[in-house]
Amino acid sequence: MNTLSYKTVSANKNTVNKEWIVVDAEGEILGRLASEIAKVIRGKHKPTFTPHVDCGDNVIVINADKVKLTGNKLGDKVYVRYTGYPGGQRFVSPKELMAKHPERIIEKAVRGMLPKNRLGRELFRNLFVYAGSEHKHEAQNPKTVKF
Repeated sequence: MNTLSYKTVSANKNTVNKEWIVVDAEGEILGRLASEIAKVIRGKHKPTFTPHVDCGDNVIVINADKVKLTGNKLGDKVYVRYTGYPGGQRFVSPKELMAKHPERIIEKAVRGMLPKNRLGRELFRNLFVYAGSEHKHEAQNPKTVKF
């Protein structure tokens, strides 16, 4: 066996093959769905995965308002943010967030599973979440995937 013929392939932004994927979140459990989405956005499902390159796919999530949380998390879980002012710590439960902005629950879950650096911020731009079953990316001919 000629071991010199094996070369490590390192992808770059010119050689990467990015696809568009549609995921239906209806009836899915939030964390399990978010971890699969994060894997696809990062590109870990591809044999040409390179850690420092955006080699993942673009993901469109529909029916984000129909995602499930197990146990009592709908009322007990708390998302914390800080306004930047003294005494400006704000708390919101998933139940309140679902009422106003249902797509943000999936966005927050996926963002927490991506790297916390410049690459992670760039990867997050490959996620598109919609509350209903309609999306505006039909021109990209996305493939429907079931996790």
